[in-house]
Amino acid sequence: MTTKVALVGGTGKLGTIIAAVIEELEGFEVSRVLTSTSDLSELANADLVIDASTPQVSIDVVRTAVEHGLNILVATSGWSAERIALVRPLVEAADTGAVFIPNFSLGSVLGSALAAAAAPYFGSAEIVEAHRETKVDSPSGTAVRTAELIAAARATQGPVSAPHADQRARGQQVGSVPIHSLRRPGVIAKQEVILSGPGESLTFTHDTTDPGLAYAPGIRLAVPYAATATGVVVGLESMLDIGIRS
Repeated sequence: MTTKVALVGGTGKLGTIIAAVIEELEGFEVSRVLTSTSDLSELANADLVIDASTPQVSIDVVRTAVEHGLNILVATSGWSAERIALVRPLVEAADTGAVFIPNFSLGSVLGSALAAAAAPYFGSAEIVEAHRETKVDSPSGTAVRTAELIAAARATQGPVSAPHADQRARGQQVGSVPIHSLRRPGVIAKQEVILSGPGESLTFTHDTTDPGLAYAPGIRLAVPYAATATGVVVGLESMLDIGIRS
């Protein structure tokens, strides 16, 4: 039996990559491609919804999918823990599944997990992330997720040290972690997590050079998972036993 996928944002950069992966994925087919301006009633005949739209449209896509009793895989950036909390009751009441993936790259997931594991041993943590100039949101969903993981890992130690947080140039704080966003041509996606302590620092860097190759393994893992998931699931690490504990 083939799972019919409605792909919202299917004509965008990430949507095109997702569509290409699904085309080669056994038991799945993209039955409908929607843009960010399509009528969301078109989702009704799908078995699974995948959202690769925009942060502004994504919330409506999730709500519409849940209202139709459909599972959804959310690949759109901009979903913080606070925003996910708004739709969690809807997902649980409808007994559906909503899987939020800030980044499909296995390297990115490992980098964030390593940073979170190391964070309790350092008093300072800052994130610098860079994307191409066409990315419409900042900070990136990956940076937000990384900061949230760091904050959770430091639950016992408390917030990281972030002096002069009232100054705009100090970045946007997420879970007490300052995030600095660069938007410029000539870059695809890059993130640095810089942990600092007395007399030393530790930096985790992840650099995406080919999105199609970097994201495909994660997409192949996430699509079947999302089709049968129940409740809210966040992060590709939820589907992997990467053996890193914070």
